[in-house]
Amino acid sequence: MEVFILKKLRTSAVFLLTATLLISLLAVAGCTSPQKSPEKASDKDASAPAKESVYQRPAEITSADAASKLLAEGNKRFTSGSVLKKDLGTPRREELATKGQKPFAVILTCSDSRVPPELLFDQALGDLFVIRVAGNVVSPIEMGSIEYGVEHLKSPLVVVLGHESCGAVKATVDGGEAPGSIGSIVDKIKPSAEKAKAAGATGNALYEKTADENINAMIAEINKSPIIKHLTESGSVKVVGAKYFLTSGEVVFNPAK
Repeated sequence: MEVFILKKLRTSAVFLLTATLLISLLAVAGCTSPQKSPEKASDKDASAPAKESVYQRPAEITSADAASKLLAEGNKRFTSGSVLKKDLGTPRREELATKGQKPFAVILTCSDSRVPPELLFDQALGDLFVIRVAGNVVSPIEMGSIEYGVEHLKSPLVVVLGHESCGAVKATVDGGEAPGSIGSIVDKIKPSAEKAKAAGATGNALYEKTADENINAMIAEINKSPIIKHLTESGSVKVVGAKYFLTSGEVVFNPAK
């Protein structure tokens, strides 16, 4: 009987010792198990989305060349699909409302819905002083707006922005009845159409040649203004022409020169 009890005690002791060893081994294994390598900063940066750039420009632009450069850079962003984020929030609107606007360019362009200058040049609130009228023509009303932009708001650059496939130009070249007040627009463009025809242009080339001649004619009209003339002669303001191409999205400056 004693032998039996001793054997049983030995068996229990062995079992207890084995169990203790197993628990100790598991604990050690848990403490020394391989840990996940910390994420490298370079890996994190590579997988994270790129921070969106916010559009910024100097508060005041006094040079026509600097203004032209901003427009060209903005159009390049537009055509490449890399337009910048704009500050359109309440603080920016309040700033413009309280401190006033300082647009760096006056843009005379067509009312065509496919030709929005702020988008074509990738500009934001308060950047452009825009006058839109079918055919980008100049009457005393448009002239007054341009004069206000350069004389009062101190914009150093005036851009006459025409575009390809202009409906007002096509209507003028094709002739026919121009109902209502549309005739006043046609009358403004007619001299350019006659000049393009005299140069031998035909077909679609006639439309585009007329658009180019119309841009130059409106520049000449603007330069007749005593206010504009004074500012251009002093070097404070420059008046230039440009043409927008609907499919490519490109704006070409001085297209007829």
